[in-house]
Amino acid sequence: MLAIFNKEFNSFFSSPIGYIVAGLFLVSIGSLIWIIPGPFNIFDSGYVNLIPFFEALPWVFAFLIPAICMRSFSEERKQGTMELLLTKPLSLNQLVFGKFLGCFCLTIIAILPTFLYLISLSALTAKDVSVDYGVIFSSYFGVVLLISCFTSIGIFASSMSTNQIIAFIWGAVISLFLYFGFDGLSSISIGDSQLYTLDYFGINYHFKSISRGILDSRNLVYLLSISILFLALTRFQLKTISG
Repeated sequence: MLAIFNKEFNSFFSSPIGYIVAGLFLVSIGSLIWIIPGPFNIFDSGYVNLIPFFEALPWVFAFLIPAICMRSFSEERKQGTMELLLTKPLSLNQLVFGKFLGCFCLTIIAILPTFLYLISLSALTAKDVSVDYGVIFSSYFGVVLLISCFTSIGIFASSMSTNQIIAFIWGAVISLFLYFGFDGLSSISIGDSQLYTLDYFGINYHFKSISRGILDSRNLVYLLSISILFLALTRFQLKTISG
């Protein structure tokens, strides 16, 4: 599994791809929360906190992470090296988890520079106002779980096609639906009532709770379950391909 992880992780930084992806992420998220006027702009919010940052992240991740994951299995299948991987002395679980960890760690490295926002936040804070760092760090913990969810979805999408673009589209569509789709469905009126309970099945409901500093075990179990589910689906897909 370690060899698969090293291969996947190093492949990003042996070419400009990894640096471009990390750079695009930092430019896009930085522009949204510091420069572009709108709902994610910290200055427009009027509060000295990183709530706009954590609200903007899912939108960026829904496209960034599928872009990172799209080549994981689709490239192996296209080049015909998947059969070679499957003949090596490693289990499907090790293969899937090795690919997952490579993409997961790349995204974690991409968000590390955002800790500098804490310095900017401190500089913007009035002398008699304190920043609630406890909530911020619990929100970052939620971000790690969100990355895990979107990475497992991206890995699964990559296993479904030999075309990287199609894998990217599938990954983005599934990520967006699981994050925002159930909120939309819960707002649909049936008669005189709305399906409010449907939003509980969406990632948004559980990530929002964690980003407010609420570390409820139900939210943690849900987000971990999404990751495990899509890793299991990836394993099943690869087993089907290998016959």
